[in-house]
Amino acid sequence: MEVTLSVKRFDPDSDQHSSYNQDYVVEMEESATVLDGLIKVREEVDGTLALRCSCRSAICGSCAMRVNGQARLACNTKLVDIVDSGKVVVEPAGNMEVVKDLVVDFSPFWDKVRDVKPWLDPEGPDPDPDQEYLASNEAMLDLAGVMACIMCGACVSDCTVLEVDPNFLGPAALAKAYRFVADPRDSDDEPRLSDLNEYGGMWDCTRCMQCVEVCPKGVDPMGRIMSLRDKAMATGYTSTYGARHSMAFTNGVRQEGRVDELSLPVLSKGVFNIVEQIKMIPLGIRAQLAGKRPPILPHKNPGQENVRRIFNRLDKHDNSPDRLEIPTAIIGLASPVVLTFVAIIAFLILQFYWNSESVSGLKPDAYQSGSVEPFTRFSYFHNCFWFYCDPETSGSELVVNSNAEAER
Repeated sequence: MEVTLSVKRFDPDSDQHSSYNQDYVVEMEESATVLDGLIKVREEVDGTLALRCSCRSAICGSCAMRVNGQARLACNTKLVDIVDSGKVVVEPAGNMEVVKDLVVDFSPFWDKVRDVKPWLDPEGPDPDPDQEYLASNEAMLDLAGVMACIMCGACVSDCTVLEVDPNFLGPAALAKAYRFVADPRDSDDEPRLSDLNEYGGMWDCTRCMQCVEVCPKGVDPMGRIMSLRDKAMATGYTSTYGARHSMAFTNGVRQEGRVDELSLPVLSKGVFNIVEQIKMIPLGIRAQLAGKRPPILPHKNPGQENVRRIFNRLDKHDNSPDRLEIPTAIIGLASPVVLTFVAIIAFLILQFYWNSESVSGLKPDAYQSGSVEPFTRFSYFHNCFWFYCDPETSGSELVVNSNAEAER
């Protein structure tokens, strides 16, 4: 079987500082894997090709890389199963810095694993030399799946959150954190959950399912992250944006039979979190102008009672915080009441700053005279909000735009 391996190459010591694809045509057996093809290229065609491999049995996790755009273990991926028109595209693992060719720097990966304290912290005195800390069979069966992780980094490679936020711990580290939080021998659950409740922790997962799809061992990192969230909320960590979002989402579906998109961000940020509510005003204006504002009053689903019966049945088996009942009146009236309240507060704050001398030097010339229509004044503040939300906007653009509006 003739196969063309298109390998993404990068050599930091060469004159060409950008990556490029190089094609290798090799003759392979039907049973050959991607790793077999790469080793053949390195041994018989191009000895400069760099890659990692060790066990060739899907145990060590060294050969994780992207094959045809998806993270896989090269030793566990047969060429015949993925070849597309005789060609296979091989790239280094994503979300990590490339060292050379298919070799990436795993230092951030291991740093994040260390951040979750991947060791047991049992309570009480150390056991005698002929004894040990014991756990029930049922508890260990629950941990068997997550303990199968071989730390290959495939989930990290394709994590969509890490592509935009390197501060995120990542699915591998969070799955490892669950392994110790769920271990009955560990006594450090609350401090662990407190750390994971911070920015970059378990609430930053967007549930894109990529980690579940690419994991070669069926660890289900996303499922472990969801379990961490449940444990955190059951422990009492319900004041974060993620926890409030989860409860508002669940209760909204319970009450109305569908998601109330207008009250969801209001309840997630906190009804009385005035600063965050004001920050959402520019987004609300944009949604209104684009015709994408959700309805003020939520529409009830015709099959709402059936949905509520499902929740009631679940409540008999689950008393977690995200099942807490929120009255329909709060869900239905949260959006208009809060938006009106925020608008009044915002107007008072803006009026105060408008009349204060601390901003008199920042106002354009046309505003200094005081002969400006109220709507034009609102436009100026609207620009101020956009300037606050867009750090790339310069102060000069803000003043020029405001002067133009004042002249109109």
